[in-house]
Amino acid sequence: MDLLLPEARALDLAGPLADYAARGHARLGRVMSDAGLEALRARADDMMLGRVTYPGLFFQHDAASGRYEDLPYGKGYQGPSTSYRKIEKLEKDPLFLAWIENPLFERVARSLIEGEVSIYRAVLFTKAASGGSPLPWHQDGGSYWGLDRDPELQIWTALDDAPLHGGCVEVLEGSHRDGLATPLGGVVPSDRVRAADADARKLALPARAGESLLIHNHLWHCSGVNRSGHPRRALTICYMSRATRCLRKKRAPRAFTPVF
Repeated sequence: MDLLLPEARALDLAGPLADYAARGHARLGRVMSDAGLEALRARADDMMLGRVTYPGLFFQHDAASGRYEDLPYGKGYQGPSTSYRKIEKLEKDPLFLAWIENPLFERVARSLIEGEVSIYRAVLFTKAASGGSPLPWHQDGGSYWGLDRDPELQIWTALDDAPLHGGCVEVLEGSHRDGLATPLGGVVPSDRVRAADADARKLALPARAGESLLIHNHLWHCSGVNRSGHPRRALTICYMSRATRCLRKKRAPRAFTPVF
C-alpha cells in the first residue's frame, strides 16, 4: 500500500522550507493518499479499542472534566475507548512506521538535519467527537525532554479534517526565533503568554485530512476543543539527529528509533 500521494514524492520543498525557517511553520499540502488515510484511521481505532496491541505503547486518556489540568498520568491503557487523547511509540506499528519513513519526510529531514536521523517520538493526538481537551500554549523541548540537544523538526499530519472549530493547531508565528520561554520547556507560563499578547495574535492553521504541516519545536502552539462533532486525529513525528542522547539517570537512558 502506498500511503504517500504519488505527486508528493517530487514536491518542491523550497517554499515550505523557507516558510519554516522564517515563520516556524509551513504547509506541505495534501500528501497522504485516500488509502493511507483509511488504513491509519482504522489502525488508530484498533489501538484505542484494544484490537491491535504492542508492548510499550503509551496511552493517555482525556480528563472526564475536559480540563487539561485534570489529565490523568501514569494510568496507561484503561480499556477500549475512543477518548484517548494521546498514543505514543507508534513506530512499533508497521503501518505507522511506513508513514514515518516515507520518502517525502526523508527529504525534509535530510534538508534540515545533518547526518543520520532518528525520531524522538511519533504520537497520535486525538480530540474525540465529544470535544477532547484543550492544549495550552507550549513548546516542544527544554530540559523536560531530557536530551543533550533540542530537536527542531516535527511533521504533523491530519488524519481527519481539522477545521477552525475542530481543534486545529494554532501558533504564535515567528516565536521560534526567540528560543525557549523557560529552560524547562513545555507549557509556556501564563505571564509570558500575557506579555506576548499571544491569545490575540495567534494564527489558526486549519487542515484537511491528509495535509501535513512542518512545525518548529520552539514555535509556541496550542489547540482548542473539538466542536465539529467528528473525531480529530493527527499524527506528529519529531525527527532529530541520530547523535542525540537521553540524559536521564534515574532510569536507563531512552533509545531512539533510527529512520534515515
